[in-house]
Amino acid sequence: MEKELPRHADLVDERLVYWHFMAALIFMGASMLGGLLMALQLLRLNPFSGIELLSPGRWRMIHTNAIAYGFIANAFLGGLQWIVPRLTLHKVYNPKIPGLNIGLSWAIFWAWQLVVTATAVGLLLGQAQAVEWGETPIWIDPVAQLGLLLVAINYIPPIAKVEGPLYVSLWYFLAAFVWTFLTYAMGNFMPQYFVTGTAAGAVGGLFIHDLVGLFVTPLGWGLMYYFVPILLKKPIWSHGLSLVGFWGLAFFYPLQGIHHFLYTPIPMFLQYGAVISTIALELVVASVIFNFHATLRGSTGALTTNLPIRWFYSGMFYYFLTCLQCAFQVTLTFQQLIHFSDWVVGHAHMVMFGVFIMWQLGMMTYLIPRLLKTPWYSQRLLEWHYWLSFVGIGLMSFDLIILGIFQGLSWSSLLPWEHSLDLSIPFWAVRTVAGLLMIAGYLVFVVNVVQTYLTSRPAPQKAAVATA
Repeated sequence: MEKELPRHADLVDERLVYWHFMAALIFMGASMLGGLLMALQLLRLNPFSGIELLSPGRWRMIHTNAIAYGFIANAFLGGLQWIVPRLTLHKVYNPKIPGLNIGLSWAIFWAWQLVVTATAVGLLLGQAQAVEWGETPIWIDPVAQLGLLLVAINYIPPIAKVEGPLYVSLWYFLAAFVWTFLTYAMGNFMPQYFVTGTAAGAVGGLFIHDLVGLFVTPLGWGLMYYFVPILLKKPIWSHGLSLVGFWGLAFFYPLQGIHHFLYTPIPMFLQYGAVISTIALELVVASVIFNFHATLRGSTGALTTNLPIRWFYSGMFYYFLTCLQCAFQVTLTFQQLIHFSDWVVGHAHMVMFGVFIMWQLGMMTYLIPRLLKTPWYSQRLLEWHYWLSFVGIGLMSFDLIILGIFQGLSWSSLLPWEHSLDLSIPFWAVRTVAGLLMIAGYLVFVVNVVQTYLTSRPAPQKAAVATA
């Protein structure tokens, strides 16, 4: 007798998915506010000048930490709560926590919001570690490490119960649970307690890059391998290429962290290895992007009719540009020109917002009406959200990339330092305008989410009749 499949309602806690998304949007607002304050600071328009508690350096760290751990991590956790049970046909491991009367999944939710909020408070109070992307205060690190362990415990058991081959999305998720736990420990504890000097720089570079490559990237591609075939109603073009992408990521990504520290005292054989592995990874990424575009063949009309698909493939477009830019950026010849310039800042914004956040916003665009059991309040607002975000991040990234070239030419010409600042001001003004476009898109989306939520609530009269 054929085994009856469990119902979606019995597998997925939709309320938890929804609240992970809402927490993500709250932290995105905080991050964007920090980014706006930094942009104003560069234009000498800092509204909090002279207030140490709200100094630009502290807001910059809140900007990066809130987007990485507040928005991106929350959005991923919400997506995993939706996807893992559906791919495994098993609930996530969710035992009751003694004394709290809530399951593990909800305990992770509340603990993670506490970790991100406490990190912001600690950064404002000046308690940051002197580790790039590892600025979380020392007293937060053990709690965050425990949280990552609980996330792995939450999701690995249902995957382990699967009989037969795994979907490639689950390959990426399993790897991310292990890699993220190890990467966070390496980046936040080793430079703080165990290594110093150039060794600490090498470990820091590895941590910076692995945080993107071994945390964000596998979870992001796992989402795409799940949602794209579902929305296009066709299988991925090549399962073999999807595995090439997975193993290429696993092999090459951990080798290239030093490319953030070219022309430093770190041994040159490590720098050469980072350059070669970075270029090799671009070929791996190209195979993944080709796989998805081959899947789209014959269904290109979905780019105009299916907004989540447009979000997803826009992220892939920016991914290709990011990796192409990175292949130039890590060559020693080109690095001489753009070292320490805003080129690197444009690169970082393009990959984080232009790729992974756009994928997650596309996921939210697809899932939120399903979670609320209500159509979107306004399709026009959805379109505004997309175009403001797409144009905003494109303008910001290309503006900063071009500025980086001009800054490098100014420095290499041995002109006074003030010359590079003067030529940067107009570009920084454009950057601020681009940021305001992205903030406008965010606010439009929040309004649409709130209105959709209100529409989904039963009217008082109907609720009274239903109760009676």
